Amino acid sequence: MEFRIADTFTDSLGRLTTQEQKAVKMTAFDLQLNPSAPGFSFHKLDRAKDANFWSVRVNADIRLIVHRTASSLLLAYVDHHDAAYKWAERRKIERHPTTGAMQLVELRALSVLRGEIEPRRHEEHEEGAKPKLFDNLRKFELMAFGVPEEWVNDVRDATEDTLFDVIAHLPQEAQEALLKLAVGEKPTPAEPAPAEADPFAHPDAQRRFRILSNVEELQRALEYPWEKWAVFLHPSQAALVERRYSGPTRISGSAGTGKTIVALHRAAHLARTNPEARVLLTTFSKGLANALRVRLTTLIGNEPAVAARVTVKAIAELGRDLYTERFGRPNIAAPPLIRTLLETSAAAVPGHKFSAHFLYGEWTDVADAWQLKSWEAYRDVSRLGRKTRLGGKQRESVWAIFERVRAGLAERKAVTWADVFGRLTESLAGGERPFDFAIVDEAQDLGVAEARFLAALAGGRPEGLFFTGDLGQRIFQQPFSWKALGLDVRGRSFTLRVNYRTSHQIRLHADRLLPASVSDVDGNAESRLGTVSMFDGPPPIVEAFASPEKEQAAVGAWIAQRLREGCQPHEIGVFVRSEGQLERARAALKAAGAESVEISDKVEVTSGAVALSTMHFAKGLEFKSAAVMACDDQIVPLQERIESVSEDSDLEEVYDTERHLLYVACTRARDHLLVSGVDPVSEFLDDLLKTRL
Repeated sequence: MEFRIADTFTDSLGRLTTQEQKAVKMTAFDLQLNPSAPGFSFHKLDRAKDANFWSVRVNADIRLIVHRTASSLLLAYVDHHDAAYKWAERRKIERHPTTGAMQLVELRALSVLRGEIEPRRHEEHEEGAKPKLFDNLRKFELMAFGVPEEWVNDVRDATEDTLFDVIAHLPQEAQEALLKLAVGEKPTPAEPAPAEADPFAHPDAQRRFRILSNVEELQRALEYPWEKWAVFLHPSQAALVERRYSGPTRISGSAGTGKTIVALHRAAHLARTNPEARVLLTTFSKGLANALRVRLTTLIGNEPAVAARVTVKAIAELGRDLYTERFGRPNIAAPPLIRTLLETSAAAVPGHKFSAHFLYGEWTDVADAWQLKSWEAYRDVSRLGRKTRLGGKQRESVWAIFERVRAGLAERKAVTWADVFGRLTESLAGGERPFDFAIVDEAQDLGVAEARFLAALAGGRPEGLFFTGDLGQRIFQQPFSWKALGLDVRGRSFTLRVNYRTSHQIRLHADRLLPASVSDVDGNAESRLGTVSMFDGPPPIVEAFASPEKEQAAVGAWIAQRLREGCQPHEIGVFVRSEGQLERARAALKAAGAESVEISDKVEVTSGAVALSTMHFAKGLEFKSAAVMACDDQIVPLQERIESVSEDSDLEEVYDTERHLLYVACTRARDHLLVSGVDPVSEFLDDLLKTRL
């Protein structure tokens, strides 16, 4: 007998108490081992329209809802007795007559009876009424997108105001198609499955039903009810995970579209399908690497042979370890040392007017990043990403300064991170490579030296490199040409457009901080147009206050309200631009009466405490509710960065990354978002409230 689990079961399990969950899991394990064992109390649900729905007693109050046939048993739902029965009475599991996918369908008649859907009216179009979004589509066209037959007329009646009310009752593939149609996209219906095909094997069915072949797989599914990605993968994501590629590949998408999910599954897929291969999963920060490691354990923790061949490390940690292994532990030059050497070297070279800020940027983004070791190399470099033009004589002066910096580093036996990766890159030429495949998450924040190292690491292997990232979230690195480093992703760039993490309202507001399309230096464009969110929610709150004290009190009251509504402390995040504003956030949390933990690369989110962080450490975090505080004028964008710019042309880069930072912070929220500041507030807050034309 096939044993299946539905995503509705993992959702409902997560809403129970810890003790109730333990009892449910024990019953589920017993059912999987022997569903016909004596002692199980199966009860046929006579009032359910689907004759295959049964309840299974967990304890005096909790009931499992299972869908049982002669050949299969499906865990569909779990709840307290009355609520579980009502859920089953309103649903049926059936094969869609057009697509051939097995669906879990809500009964329209009961939704009307309960007042969730308005009964259809046949009056003439009222003056001033909003137009119907899908009235131009015929029944067979809507059903081709997976709309259940009994819901077709409601879909055709849907307006901009009622769309989310209707699609909340539809299977996910229908929701996605209708949302894309509503924003002007033209989704392509999937090919209908043959009549004899298994409806559970259809890609659309795979996103909600999964066969579990052993106790370990069931344990994994039940242990992480809020991380359905470990079991249920969207068909478009699965296609990218399992596809064979002819060169470096990049997966993009706005925040919440599942890029990290794809990276994790890609790492697992490569390790499974290449039994002797060594796989690297890396990202730019230690905190994100730790989060990836935890999630990967969730995904393949029951496959020790696979897990043993996947290494998860931050790129800097990887570089340090490999360098130590091959050349001895590196003495990394700290930024203050570099600045000191630049200042003393600049003072020793006469006849120039370069500022300390310009020299540090030129060193960091050009000379050191590209590992330029000779005057000829610096003379001929294109200096992509640097706005200030330099003539030949000026370059000679700059190089004279940099030669002295190099000599100062050598005298101290110190190296930069770019030196570390540069020497490792040279050592890989013709030598043994420590990994066969590398998957890089948050790839938009890779530096030049790290990217060149990864290109050498792949050694020309077609599927050796797989990148995931979002140019709209670049907050650390200057843009540079990937193609110049041998990382040409043209023709192998794919964009995810279904947002699972962020509500429609939050995504819509956050996207206003960024242009509709962002391009890299090589001309690869990433568009935000056509991205859809899978659920509705309250609009974000954007407020300005007369004083920090009033802002702290209001944010504290907002956090307290979220806690009263049932949001757990660790499901709330509070973000500020930099450390100088942390005290304001601490005061707000004190006003809310909430415990907090400050997040960094070394400290992670813990249960029982609200997460507090600067925007730079928000990457990779997800919360049901998030407050972004202290968005005052001169704080966002940070006045210190603006004042450090020596050329007006460099302001664009400052403003871009400051916008990206605020976008990253806002998109950590799933359901509730509060953005606040003290008058005069950041100019970016006006953009949050504008309608994009």
